[in-house]
Amino acid sequence: MTSGEIYRPFGLLPLFFFVLHALTHWPGGGWPHMLWMCIIGNLLIALGILLRLPLPIRIGVSWLILGLGLWLWFWVLKVGTSLPSVLAHVGGLIVGLVALSKVRADRSTWLYASLWYLAVQQLCRAFTPKDLNVNIAHRVYDGLEVFFTAYGGFWLATTILAALGLWLVGVGLQKLWPPGGTPTTSAVYV
Repeated sequence: MTSGEIYRPFGLLPLFFFVLHALTHWPGGGWPHMLWMCIIGNLLIALGILLRLPLPIRIGVSWLILGLGLWLWFWVLKVGTSLPSVLAHVGGLIVGLVALSKVRADRSTWLYASLWYLAVQQLCRAFTPKDLNVNIAHRVYDGLEVFFTAYGGFWLATTILAALGLWLVGVGLQKLWPPGGTPTTSAVYV
């Protein structure tokens, strides 16, 4: 294996993090927690590595980076955390960054990651409980009603901020792993 290759079984790690998170939440009816962008990002990274597809790796890493601060602020500092949650957020990001170092960044990832977000958000709107507000699919976050009196304005503002954040993450990742040296997809996996 050369330095430009990804060991395909490495993709089992984020898949394990995703499944472990599911096993933690599923018994109590917590399956909607599997649709948070960071958690589903682990599934994307796993599928990208296992199926030799760079784009899902790039999208998953982008969302894990963007969501890390939000997870720390809204969850860890206010509620606490668990091993499955730490593995999904930190472990998944580490695996994703290692994989991304091999498949390289891409200039258009922010756009695909934004479209992915909109699609997942619609799934959340249709299938998750309003009280969980998974991926802000239902209502203004508690405490922000002072700034947003209607969900539409909140949705538009957060969607624009997410796209801008994904673009900035993409710029940073391109500086670390520029797209110019991208090897062929089949050559980077073993």
